[in-house]
Amino acid sequence: MTELPALSGKVALVTGASRGIGYGVAEALVARGDRVCITGRGEDALKEAVEKLGADRVIAVAGKAHDEEHQAAAVECTMAAFGRVDFLVNNAGTNPVFGPIADLDLNVARKVFETNVVSALGFAQRTWHAWQKDNGGAIVNIASVAGLSASPFIGAYGISKAAMINLTVQLAHEYAPRVRVNAIAPAVVKTKFAQALYEGREEEAAAAYPLARLGVPSDIGGTAAFLTSEQSDWITGQTLVVDGGIFLNAGVG
Repeated sequence: MTELPALSGKVALVTGASRGIGYGVAEALVARGDRVCITGRGEDALKEAVEKLGADRVIAVAGKAHDEEHQAAAVECTMAAFGRVDFLVNNAGTNPVFGPIADLDLNVARKVFETNVVSALGFAQRTWHAWQKDNGGAIVNIASVAGLSASPFIGAYGISKAAMINLTVQLAHEYAPRVRVNAIAPAVVKTKFAQALYEGREEEAAAAYPLARLGVPSDIGGTAAFLTSEQSDWITGQTLVVDGGIFLNAGVG
């Protein structure tokens, strides 16, 4: 690992960050000097991530995002280790089913919403009361372009991400002026989570993008770093689409 910059004095909690987009976000925040708590379900994967990111600046708390006891533990451990939690990045998510919503098992729909939406609200409530209400900060919710249009075969996921976008607006209104709340809506990013969308056909999938490639975790990490920086101090309640230009192809012609 390259030499890290001086500590920024800021602390972030990033959910679902043992790999993929969450790891890319944690990596970007550590690279600018933040200390970070990452969460995820697998202890081994989290341990490996901490070793890569730097155990002197990163801690991990294992658990399921929708578990309220895990949410409490993650915030409490962050406060105990670092004394503050300036930034929350709600990245943890699930998409356990592909197919039309006409045949969707409602228990699966509930699971998707519990993990993708309700957990984000839970973490936002806890970071607010633990630190942000009195000290300020920023929240970034990782949504998806699937929440901005019809999403064949991943409808439940798309609906949950649309709810995440509206949650962002609601929190931004309620938490102002102390805390800024924004969302990022990525298109397909090359992660294990999204692998089914491009595996075996990456070149074909990338050809649909005006920028001629799929996203990578650092694309989202850099955006999250911006939205938690002073450069975005007058931005709140917004959803920033990071999609390689794919929505440009939705027009006529």
